[in-house]
Amino acid sequence: MLKHLLSSLAVVALALGISSAARAQGEINLLAPGPIKEPLDKLLANFESKTGTHVKVTYAGGVPSRQQVAAGKGLDVDILFAPFPDVLKTGNIDPKSATVVARVRLALAVKKGAPKPDISTPAAVKKTLLNAKSIASVDPAVGSVGGIAQAALDKLGIAEQVKPKLQWVKTGGIVQDQVAKGETEIALGPYVSDMNNPGVDVVGPLPPGASTPVDITGFLSNSLKDTKAAKALLAYLRSSQAASTWEEAKVFPVR
Repeated sequence: MLKHLLSSLAVVALALGISSAARAQGEINLLAPGPIKEPLDKLLANFESKTGTHVKVTYAGGVPSRQQVAAGKGLDVDILFAPFPDVLKTGNIDPKSATVVARVRLALAVKKGAPKPDISTPAAVKKTLLNAKSIASVDPAVGSVGGIAQAALDKLGIAEQVKPKLQWVKTGGIVQDQVAKGETEIALGPYVSDMNNPGVDVVGPLPPGASTPVDITGFLSNSLKDTKAAKALLAYLRSSQAASTWEEAKVFPVR
């Protein structure tokens, strides 16, 4: 009887092991930037319903996510804001797997009810920023949007001129709060749906001549054995099926 019981337990253990392995193979661990959480959550839910593959997502800031991958702590799939040359040098992600899933644009915002400045052309943006009493954005050392903002100022050729009135802060939430309270005149932030402080009016995205849209790129980990599901995920995120969800969140889909 004992022999029969042990045999039965072995069968149960084997079945549980197979079931657990099947679940593991049906799951993708994903690292992604926090600013795209709203549209990405919707897209992942759609992907899961279509494929049956579960996606476990971890969100981090643009800079911290790159640092995590560079340190060898990336996941099966890592979605990063450009630039990422230092990450590629580590060999932790497969450069051949690079898939641009969407693009994020830099936006300008003012206090709710304040006159909306002209940002229709690069010249108009330049004039608006030069005339502003104060400007705030996220510290480039903390968030990718700060790097995007700095690149825009460099592109417009006014980085040194606005430096005395430019404040770098720790988070996008702080940037928006300062503008909402009237402590700062202009916010430079990502043109995404999480720029949603009710005390702020988002004037719109800066034109390409003032700020180049930044690629949101997905990579597969070099340690990933079975890449089929991960490749399908990245293909879906850049597909025409995903475009409307990106657009609703003010993220620029791949065309």
